[in-house]
Amino acid sequence: MQKCFLDTRIPTPCYVVDEAALIKNLKILDAVQQKTGCRILLALKGFAMFSLFPVIREYLCGISASSVDEARLGYEEFGKEVHFCAPAFPDADLREILSCCNHLVFNSFSFWNRHKSEIIDAKKPVRCGIRVNPEHSEVRVPIYDPCGPYSRLGVTRSNFEPHNMEGISGLHFHTLCELNADALARTLPAFEDKFGIFLKDMEWVNFGGGHHITRSDYDVELLCKLITGFKSRYPIEVYLEPGEAIALNTGVLIASVLDIFHNSMDIAILDTSASAHMPDVLEMPYRPVIEGAGMPGEYPFTYRLAGLTCLAGDVIGDFSFSVPLKVGDRLVFQDMAHYTMVKNNTFNGVRLPSIGILTDSGEFRMVRKFGYADYRNRLS
Repeated sequence: MQKCFLDTRIPTPCYVVDEAALIKNLKILDAVQQKTGCRILLALKGFAMFSLFPVIREYLCGISASSVDEARLGYEEFGKEVHFCAPAFPDADLREILSCCNHLVFNSFSFWNRHKSEIIDAKKPVRCGIRVNPEHSEVRVPIYDPCGPYSRLGVTRSNFEPHNMEGISGLHFHTLCELNADALARTLPAFEDKFGIFLKDMEWVNFGGGHHITRSDYDVELLCKLITGFKSRYPIEVYLEPGEAIALNTGVLIASVLDIFHNSMDIAILDTSASAHMPDVLEMPYRPVIEGAGMPGEYPFTYRLAGLTCLAGDVIGDFSFSVPLKVGDRLVFQDMAHYTMVKNNTFNGVRLPSIGILTDSGEFRMVRKFGYADYRNRLS
């Protein structure tokens, strides 16, 4: 545990991102780029902490966005390639999307047909693509499976329109979520079987996200073989757009104990919230790791850790500790950089956690604190 995480000068709750850990991940990703010639994007849906964009853009070639505001953030703050892919977007957003983006991927031919004349006539050239659905599922949790039955994401082979490809220079597919390279090894044959015939006329292909490249057991060598093998068959640009892999194991959420009481078991109320500050704990769901804590009964003192909102189910989980908790104790939730800041909310008017950086030199730097204005200004 970094000693600074327990420093009482850091307000709680607070997300803290370790710059050195981030750079370690980026070097792994850059090694893949250097070895294969692929181009890796930061998916802002997973991590959009723009105060760290100057570090990230030293290694990655750009960002991927799924909304006009993500695209604008990438354009203004990252300053390199901006790729856009969404199920749809309001007509009124197209002009601003075109002003920000280098690549624009359409989720259907019907949506492409609605907008292609305006895109072709635009002053700024944009490379357009079609998202395809290989109908090959690797993700076992239905809510995260882009290729499940009746998926709204991507064009299936039976609905593909080869006659309607004028102005299209690339294909995009996404089948993964937190998976290893073996999942991509099974996906590529499915993609090539259905859509490989069209790649001879393409300039680029995007392998999507969900590649857990910086995980300790990830098979980077296999990934590199898959990319180089693909490029030998189809001499076109290959993009990957992981979100989680960039920030995996780089950040924590520090919280404090506000109250402890008993109701058939010991319950500790924290100054953070599962529903407001780490919503994936309830949505996925998953059990976060807390520094120094174990499973219920693993250590002598077990507590149900709960949030401070009025939602009855605002429960983080049951954890055991080697010593009793007391009011004011600090708990460090591991791996809280990705899909936290981008998904948190102000339910009940509970303030968002502060955001800080543990710099590469080991110093803590506060980036942002939130207050009443942040809650008020998102309402009417």
